[in-house]
Amino acid sequence: MSEESAEPVAAGQVDQLDPQEKSEESVAPETSEPVADAVPTEAPADAVTTEAPAGAGAENGVPESAAEPGEDAESTPGATGTDAVGTAAASADAIEDKDVEDKDVEDKDVETEDEDDEEEIDPLDEEGDIAADYLEELLDIADLDGDIDTYVEAGRAHVSIVTDSQVLVGADGKVLEALQELARLAVMTETGHRSRLMLDVAGFRDARRKELLILATEAIASVKETGEPAHLAPMNPFERKIIHDAVAAAGLTSESEGVEPKRHVVVSA
Repeated sequence: MSEESAEPVAAGQVDQLDPQEKSEESVAPETSEPVADAVPTEAPADAVTTEAPAGAGAENGVPESAAEPGEDAESTPGATGTDAVGTAAASADAIEDKDVEDKDVEDKDVETEDEDDEEEIDPLDEEGDIAADYLEELLDIADLDGDIDTYVEAGRAHVSIVTDSQVLVGADGKVLEALQELARLAVMTETGHRSRLMLDVAGFRDARRKELLILATEAIASVKETGEPAHLAPMNPFERKIIHDAVAAAGLTSESEGVEPKRHVVVSA
């Protein structure tokens, strides 16, 4: 009895054990496989990233920048902001440099215009202006009245003091000659070269020119009539020049002889 009852119990236990073992056998492989697969999933992201080969993305056809979008997304905005600031600063510097260059060009243009104006001034006109300034100061010192005119004629600067006084003319124009030399010295001091400026006071030279032209005409007529040279009275360089020009215009020849102050003109055929 006991043996029969034991057998069913043993059989029952066996039946009870079979499903348990069966369940253990079925559970064991299911739990073992997921545990092995779960290891990489539970591993930290940084560990997976550090263990990945550096060229893995490139070998699989994926660009390295695409393999780490997070880094690119964070670095790109920062780089873009820096570049924008640098570009703005460079643009401001470029605009400032352009303004400076434009200002330099304008200054150079102004300097060029001033230089052109200076170059356009006739040296003879400059001589007349310098002499006029000097003589005007002289008139103020001497307390004399007179207006000053300047002009250029026959390659010379001419200065004329218009006045009724003969004080600055002197006997035979000697004071006038002295003033002319002083005016020439003033011009030479300013320009650095000798001047052939002519000075006239109270119309003395104009009147003297007319007298000399009459004298030259008489000498020319005498030479043509007699064929003999005509010796004229001593004259200063200005007066002799008038005679030489008149004789040359008449087709005759003339030359100066003697020593100052007795140097004179000889007219011949």
